[in-house]
Amino acid sequence: MLRRAKITIIGAGNVGATCAHWCAAAELGDVFLLDIPQTEDMPRGKALDLRQASPIMGFDSNIVGTTDYADTAGSDVIVVTAGIPRKPGMSRDDLLATNAKIVTSVAEQIKATSPDAVVIVVSNPLDAMVQQMWKVTGFDSARVIGQAGVLDTARYRTFLAMELGVSVEDISALLMGGHGDTMVPIPSCTSVGGIPVTQLIDSARLDEIVDRTRTGGAEIVSLLKTGSAYYAPAAACAQMVEAVVKDKKRVIPVAAYCESQYGVGGYYVGVPVVMGAGGVEKIIELKLTDDETKAFQNSVDAVKSLVATMDGLLSA
Repeated sequence: MLRRAKITIIGAGNVGATCAHWCAAAELGDVFLLDIPQTEDMPRGKALDLRQASPIMGFDSNIVGTTDYADTAGSDVIVVTAGIPRKPGMSRDDLLATNAKIVTSVAEQIKATSPDAVVIVVSNPLDAMVQQMWKVTGFDSARVIGQAGVLDTARYRTFLAMELGVSVEDISALLMGGHGDTMVPIPSCTSVGGIPVTQLIDSARLDEIVDRTRTGGAEIVSLLKTGSAYYAPAAACAQMVEAVVKDKKRVIPVAAYCESQYGVGGYYVGVPVVMGAGGVEKIIELKLTDDETKAFQNSVDAVKSLVATMDGLLSA
């Protein structure tokens, strides 16, 4: 008899609960929604509510809410959304010290209870948090991945579709580098129905769309005023979970550990990968233009600086 995949989502806030929704509705596996003990029965309430939607929406995934890591033992995939959310006026770097400590604690629990899991980190600032998760768990770097590029390219594709009045399904795009202000668009890998985007949108307007993509999260924070984005981040997580549990071999951009690749030297940055049951199964190295190489290196330098700041705060 086939065993359903065991999917654990750590953090039952908006991103975590919505990710549980996407995963359960797609029947990717049985979902365990975990939050800290201080939340008492909150994750159980959300899980029960979602479970009661199953007869209406027609899915048979089990959904369990818990505050005990023992219930998540032996997970196949773990999505980490834990951490404080970004508030209006708060940069991703402002989150650094608090979320680094939270991620460290979560990593220790994952290492103890699910040593064979593929871990997808969503907590911000993303590039530093996934680096810390890998460091603390000691897992093979292929099994620790940051969710950034899937979300960033989704925003990019959305804005391109809005600009051109075409289906998002016909837009293929790639962004690399750090998650946030230093992300690097790769126009040569962006097309609309196979047509290079540079033939459809002039460079000045394309730059404006890229800039909006870079600040896509901040734009939503400023509009919501009391929280941050969660529908699209959660959907991006679910796509990555599906790639693992179904061994899809998806070619998608994620924050992956790069050593010799692109000359990064041992940091997590956004690059295109083949993602399947083993996590990151291959990093795809592109031939970048001089301008793209310069922008990518600038992004990598920003990631290195962020990690160095985090390490300093944690050791203080």
